[in-house]
Amino acid sequence: MSDPSPNEKPVADNIEDVSTPADNEKQQGGKITFQPTVKPERVVKPTPTEQPSRRPSIAAVPQPAKKESKNVDITEHMMTPEECAKKYDTDINMTKPGDSKGLTSAAAAAVLQETGPNILSPPKKRHPLLKYLDCLTSLFNLLLILAGVLEYVLLGIDFKGNFQNTYLGAILIAVAFLNAFIEFYQQQKSQALLESFLNLIPTKCMAIRDGKLQQFNAADLVVGDVVFIRMGDKTPADLYIFQASELKADNSSLTGESDPQERTPHNEHKNPLEATNLMYNGTLAVSGEGYGMVVRTGDNTVLGQIAGMTSGEDKSNSPLSVEIDNFVKIIAFIALTTALIFFGISFPVNNNNISLSLNFAIGVFVAWVPEGLPATVTILLTIAAKRMAARNVLVKDLQGVETLGAITLLATDKTGTLTRNQMTVTYIWSCLNMYSAFRNMGNDDNVVTNDSPGVAEIMHISTLNSRAKFDRTDVPVAERQILGDATETGLIRFAGQSLPDFDQLPDMYPKVFEIPFNSDNKWAMTIHQKKHADGSLTLFLKGAPERVLRICSRIMIGPKGESTELTDDHNLQFQQAYELMASKGHRVLAFAQMLLPESQFPADFHFDKKEKNYPTEGFTFVGLASLEDPPKHGVREAIGKCRSAGIKIMMVTGDHPLTAEAIGRKINMVLSDTKEMVAKRTGRPLEEIGEDEYKAIVIHGERIDSLTDEEWDNIFMKSEIIFARTSPKHKLEIVKRAQSMGHIVGVTGDGVNDSPALKKADLGIAMNISGSDVSKEAASMILLDDNFASVVHGIEEGRLIFANLKKSIQYTITHSMPEVIPNLLYVIVPLPLPLSAILILVIDLGFELLAALTYAWDSPETAEGLMKMQPRKPVTPESIDRFRARAHRRAHPIDPESGEAIVPGRLSRWGRNIVAPFTKIFWQEKFEKNDDEVLVDFPLLSWAYLEVGILESIGALVTFFVVLWHNGITPYDARVMQKGNGTPTFYFQNDGNYAQPYTTQRGITMNASQQHEALAQAQSMVYFGIMIMQMFNLFACKTRFTLPLPFSLYAFSNKKTFMGIFAGAALGCLIVYCPPFNIPFGTSWHTSPLWWLIPFAFGWVILAYACIRMVILRKASPISWNPEISGLQMYPTIRSFDRTKSINQ
Repeated sequence: MSDPSPNEKPVADNIEDVSTPADNEKQQGGKITFQPTVKPERVVKPTPTEQPSRRPSIAAVPQPAKKESKNVDITEHMMTPEECAKKYDTDINMTKPGDSKGLTSAAAAAVLQETGPNILSPPKKRHPLLKYLDCLTSLFNLLLILAGVLEYVLLGIDFKGNFQNTYLGAILIAVAFLNAFIEFYQQQKSQALLESFLNLIPTKCMAIRDGKLQQFNAADLVVGDVVFIRMGDKTPADLYIFQASELKADNSSLTGESDPQERTPHNEHKNPLEATNLMYNGTLAVSGEGYGMVVRTGDNTVLGQIAGMTSGEDKSNSPLSVEIDNFVKIIAFIALTTALIFFGISFPVNNNNISLSLNFAIGVFVAWVPEGLPATVTILLTIAAKRMAARNVLVKDLQGVETLGAITLLATDKTGTLTRNQMTVTYIWSCLNMYSAFRNMGNDDNVVTNDSPGVAEIMHISTLNSRAKFDRTDVPVAERQILGDATETGLIRFAGQSLPDFDQLPDMYPKVFEIPFNSDNKWAMTIHQKKHADGSLTLFLKGAPERVLRICSRIMIGPKGESTELTDDHNLQFQQAYELMASKGHRVLAFAQMLLPESQFPADFHFDKKEKNYPTEGFTFVGLASLEDPPKHGVREAIGKCRSAGIKIMMVTGDHPLTAEAIGRKINMVLSDTKEMVAKRTGRPLEEIGEDEYKAIVIHGERIDSLTDEEWDNIFMKSEIIFARTSPKHKLEIVKRAQSMGHIVGVTGDGVNDSPALKKADLGIAMNISGSDVSKEAASMILLDDNFASVVHGIEEGRLIFANLKKSIQYTITHSMPEVIPNLLYVIVPLPLPLSAILILVIDLGFELLAALTYAWDSPETAEGLMKMQPRKPVTPESIDRFRARAHRRAHPIDPESGEAIVPGRLSRWGRNIVAPFTKIFWQEKFEKNDDEVLVDFPLLSWAYLEVGILESIGALVTFFVVLWHNGITPYDARVMQKGNGTPTFYFQNDGNYAQPYTTQRGITMNASQQHEALAQAQSMVYFGIMIMQMFNLFACKTRFTLPLPFSLYAFSNKKTFMGIFAGAALGCLIVYCPPFNIPFGTSWHTSPLWWLIPFAFGWVILAYACIRMVILRKASPISWNPEISGLQMYPTIRSFDRTKSINQ
């Protein structure tokens, strides 16, 4: 089936006011002959940047067959009302439905006992304690707990000698629990906020039991109950409609169809979702009233089945969590390996002293692990989440903050997400003149006003010939809720905002007769007591343009209601105006009236539908009005910014393909030609058009189930994609197919039909105001103001937090080397311990934590730089092949009989993970060349461990030796004394095992107190020196590419940086220079500030090195920005409307 051409006339399914082609026939009586439709040529906009012509060469991994969930097969819609009533043993009256008996109370109670209440099963929630344990058992926290437990192991080896390690072990374990608590608290806080948005008010409904119409809680309904539903009611269960009067339902939350669907007892469709005699749980009755039998309740309803699909989908880990896990595994491997190796080395060096060797190994382990990093990451994400909340974006999962910045494909619903889900008048054609309904376009000559000829009549017809109702009348029209058909609602809003006496019109001109719209006439008629020169009654008519014009003999041409006979010239102008409106994808209505003569229709005349004693022709044509569901404010610019950021935007909607494409072309989603447009432009058959000749595609949902893997690849390689007429199952399949190519997929939506895709996506984004509870539960993020433009703010924030997180980690782990190397020299040389384990913890959890957090407030280096860069994991044919190759290697074998994946046991998976690092393919994957930017990459590790980390290590050791030398201890003396740091000399000790006096090379004899003081001062300065050098590193890590020097105005722009430095320095001074705080940390307040000059000098060396490094890197690998996309319209949607045209007589 070929995709519909955008140049076809947009005739939507089941739209009451758009005529079918069959209406374009010759009018009986020879009055008017309709002219052939002349379709305007579409102006072809510049095509966006070309995509690579190569397609992925590796096929997607075959998906194992899933065990199908038990879905209810609704068949009642194919039954007659009597058959359905018999099935559920209920009593209905087809002639007088209000006299139906329904179920008896006893029968209803029995069924309720058997089937349970009519509610959806709430999603399973984990106990808060289990959630906390999930946070606590992250690999990073387990490392800290392991280190803490080992400290207590030392107590069993030498209780007296290692008693001080009790505090260290307690601190390590407490840090792990604190990290887990911070993450757990943020999760609970987000969950509590989400639950406050959910609808907790029990739904009421009217039902007949025991022959009486009563109000019930919707939860008490059972199958067989007879429910009375009317305009404004929310359908409480799945109903079989056996009697209806102008009943229409809004199914947009289930099917995505934006137009209200007529409900009647008669049905000819086999598909339950298309059946006209069924109403579904959760949908809204927008007009009319009717009676229905309950055929499904609770989880068995269509709504419940879709919610079941949501709960059945597994949520993939966020890119950030995967990368942090990989980084933690690297750190854990290095830390454990180093600790074990040097434990073995230190054992013979320390005369087989297991206590001393184990103490050293734990010190090395603690030095490698940046204890404050989990808290830093969590708090940075929390700060970013608060900033996003201020921009009306609620983040349920903290790591979703960064995921939004990493997405490569954003699949969005149309109705309610991109558009307002509110029909709006766009153009009016009256008295042979075209007017724009938008008053702020700056073209006063063509903007509609109350004085425009014929416009007042159209407003009166819209107001009086309407079944729409307001919820209240004490507030302005714009603030009222309107219950009624979407088209009538749009007309009512337009008239209400223009007519000063709008609320009084129904009382001023009472309705005496009405013929509602029906599919046969395609028009609605009302007659009112409105006086005119010839009588007391006025007839108003509105409906499909061709049908209305066919029964008109005159046309209004003057500002005071003057009219003239219809001619072929009038008909041509009508066709031109109609085509101008319809070619934009608008819905078009026609208006007519008749001033009924007193002689034929006196004021007390009784009109009768059966006798048809009302006029049926000879009306005066008043004009046309077009309406559309317009894009939301800011959507066009938002999509343009996303595309400029290298993110593919894709529409996935249940609406008509032509309507979807018309909206897509207004909002920067579709700029280039579709296959049909290329064929028409070049005059070739569709079969001859190659895949590389067009960049836009519109796929009908009917094709999705039959698409091959190759066709899926071709679709996703297009720049501009629209999926229309999709079901929830289709949306889920689209997300899975995109993820199989390596896309990081974001999905926006507000309906129940969006929820499975929201759950499966890497990031589901739901709407707060218009969104269903099911969609909010499934999503990871909620737009509180339903504004799609907020997504752009979220992407900017996500990209910014990734950049800041990367800088923060680069800064944080740099201090590991000046902590680790001195510990290694402590054993290898050996030297006195330059930095104790407790001081290492103070560095990680004191100054470093405070300073690293200040990166959260760093602004982007350039105003638009973040949104001009490619996503950090761009999807290209090469990246797809790499992703699929890895997926094939990791895929589980599939059972040929059942089609299900053969999943190995847990022990087998653990064994495979342990063996993996020793395989060739593991390292090939690690060093495989790609364009991805990961959180912790080789340049970052090189900076931290090989470059600046080594510089800081040298600075720390120089400071250590200078302070010892000042106290009379040369490096030679230090080595000799460390070897004697045990029985019987106990050098440097002053805590029960007093050191023996030692005579240095310079002939100075030092007692125990002097030795201890010298080492305390040296350790104090190593601690203080690392802090000072890290201050310089804090600025050196701030810039990445935009400034020639790291130490620049941008580096100073974040005032929080100086607050962090001040707070950290104050803590450092407290630990070193303020007794008695120095006692537990082993520092000395006698340490001279003069020694600060040494780390300060190394700090300037770090900055100079960073400048030189940046210049070299920028020349070696310059930053590549996204290519410009030509044709993007970066201005408000309102300006996209063509200047109004005047079609004069």
